[in-house]
Amino acid sequence: MSRLNPLFILFTGLVLVTGQPHPSIHQLQSEEQARKPVVPSDRVAIRVGLEVLLSDSLHLITGKSVALVTNHTGKDHAGTPNFQRLLATPNIQLKVIFSPEHGLFGEAAAGQTVRYGKQMIALPPVISLYGKTRKPTPDMLEGVDLILYDIQDIGARFYTYISTLGQVMEAAGALHIPVMVLDRPNPLTGIRVDGPPLLDGYQSFVGAYPIPIQYGLTVGELARIMIAKRWINTPPTLTVIPVDHWTRNLWLDETDLPWIPPSPNIPDLETATIYPGMCLFEGTNVSEGRGTDHPFQWIGAPWIDGRVWARALMDKHVPGIVFRPVTFTPVDLEGRAMNPKYEGQPCAGVALTVTDRNVFQPVETAVIMLSILRRLYPEDFQVKTAWLNKLWGSDELSNYLSNPTENPQPVWDEETGSFRRENQFFLLYP
Repeated sequence: MSRLNPLFILFTGLVLVTGQPHPSIHQLQSEEQARKPVVPSDRVAIRVGLEVLLSDSLHLITGKSVALVTNHTGKDHAGTPNFQRLLATPNIQLKVIFSPEHGLFGEAAAGQTVRYGKQMIALPPVISLYGKTRKPTPDMLEGVDLILYDIQDIGARFYTYISTLGQVMEAAGALHIPVMVLDRPNPLTGIRVDGPPLLDGYQSFVGAYPIPIQYGLTVGELARIMIAKRWINTPPTLTVIPVDHWTRNLWLDETDLPWIPPSPNIPDLETATIYPGMCLFEGTNVSEGRGTDHPFQWIGAPWIDGRVWARALMDKHVPGIVFRPVTFTPVDLEGRAMNPKYEGQPCAGVALTVTDRNVFQPVETAVIMLSILRRLYPEDFQVKTAWLNKLWGSDELSNYLSNPTENPQPVWDEETGSFRRENQFFLLYP
C-alpha cells in the first residue's frame, strides 16, 4: 500500500477518515500560525494563492458550489490540504474533486491509471482525470458554479498537470463555468527558460502547448496566455489568485514554502532542476534512473562505460554541473517505477550534481550528453523516435541524433528570446 496523507487510509476505492470532527476555519487558521515554522532570515515569507483566497478574498467563493482540481501538493503552509480547508469553510459546497496524473495523494507512478470509488467517506466524489477520461464531462460538472485549480507544478512542458489544466478550462468554457487558478511559485524561478517551443503537429498530452520545455512562468501566468492566445477551445472566464510576496528570481528553497514532491520521481528541488533536460532520456534506450533512489540524477545503461562517458562530459566543461561515474540496478518500485528500463540489470553511467543552478541549462546539458553517447556507442544507442518527438516538441532532436554528421545540432536561443518578449504582458510578478 502506498503511503498516503495520515488523515486517510485508502483501500478498495474508499477513504476512511478518523472519527475526529472537522475543525472550523478559525481553528485551522490558528493551527496554521502555530505550526508555521520560523522563517530563516535568508528566506522570503510568501502566501500561496490558496491562503490568499481564504484569508483575503473568501467572498469570491462564498455561496458557491465548487469543483476542485488538485492533488497532494495543494496544501497550505501548515500542511492542511485545500479540500479540508474548503470543507471547514462555511457557506461553500465542495461538490467534486478532480485529480491529475499520479492521483489525489501522489500515490501512482508515471502512466499509472488511478480509480476511486464513487463516494469517499467525508469527502465529495473524487474523479481521476488521468486515464480514459481526461476532460470533465457535463455530468461530472452538473450543479458546479466555479472550478478551482490548485496544483504545484515544476515549470516543465511535459509535466502533464498543465495539460489537465487546459482540458479543465476547455470543459468549463463550454459550460460557461468560470475557472479560478490558485497560483503557486514556479520552483525553478520565473526567469529561466530553456529548450525549444513545441511545434504545430506535435501536440499530445505530454506536450499540449507551443511553449519551451522549461517555460519560466507560474501556472496562473500560463493559464492567462493559454486563454489570450486561444490555445484551448471555448476558453472560460479566468481569475488568478496570485502568490503574495513572490518575485521571479526566487527558487522555491529561497521562500518559506516547504518542498512537497509533486510526483513520485521528483523527490527534491535538485531533481526538479535537472528534470527538464534529463526527462529526454525517456525517448531513448538509456535509463533515466527510474527504479532507483536517484531518478533523473543517475543516467545509464548496461552497455555504457561510466568512466569513459563521465570523462568525455567533463572535457566539455558544461556550465553548472559535474558528472561522475556511477553503477546502479533499476528495480520495480511500487508507486514510483513500474517495469523500469533494464529492470534487474546492472547499469553504468553518470551521476549528475548541480554546482551552480543559476548557470546550469538542463536541456542544453541533455543534448550534449545524448550527442556524446551517440558518438561513443553508435551500435548500442537507440532513439525511440515517436516518444522523443513528443518530449522535444518536434523531430529536430531525433533527426540530429539519427545522423549527427548531416543534421545540425539543435539551437533555440532565438525562440526562447521571442517567447519571453511576446509574453511579458501576461506576467503577474516582478
